[in-house]
Amino acid sequence: MIECLTVAAPVGDLLLLSNGAALTHCLFAGESGPLSAAHWRDGSNSPVLAEARRQLQAYFARELRDFSLPLAPEGTAFQLQVWQQLGLIPYGATWSYGELARRLGHPKAARAVGMANSRNPLSIIVPCHRVIGGSGALIGYGGGLERKAMLLDLEQGRQTLGLPMA
Repeated sequence: MIECLTVAAPVGDLLLLSNGAALTHCLFAGESGPLSAAHWRDGSNSPVLAEARRQLQAYFARELRDFSLPLAPEGTAFQLQVWQQLGLIPYGATWSYGELARRLGHPKAARAVGMANSRNPLSIIVPCHRVIGGSGALIGYGGGLERKAMLLDLEQGRQTLGLPMA
């Protein structure tokens, strides 16, 4: 059974999912998660989800730059490699899809990197919002470009987002 918790955030409600031992998903409200909601149970008492909520609140308050949560995303070997690289992008910095592909040792795989990035199940926690187009344009964010801009503005000190305590 998957534990679930909805967390209010300045970028819209986030749905957190856990397998009981690790966080598996951080989704924007309306995104689909694994299985159907019929397989989810209330995660209000989950230590993993409580810690994820605490760290997200600290992130939005600009008190936390790096998440330290047990994570268990599921994906292909290539997707897992891409998601691991995303965690290396420094807070407030951006890399292009091409740069990410080069760092993975696949310099011609920018499109494949983009596809893997778009399937990141741990938005914000695994910072796919820090990946931009080669021209520097904000492109390709499943949560919408407005959210991507808000997250980057927060990290780059151009905006402070308060998180309601729930």
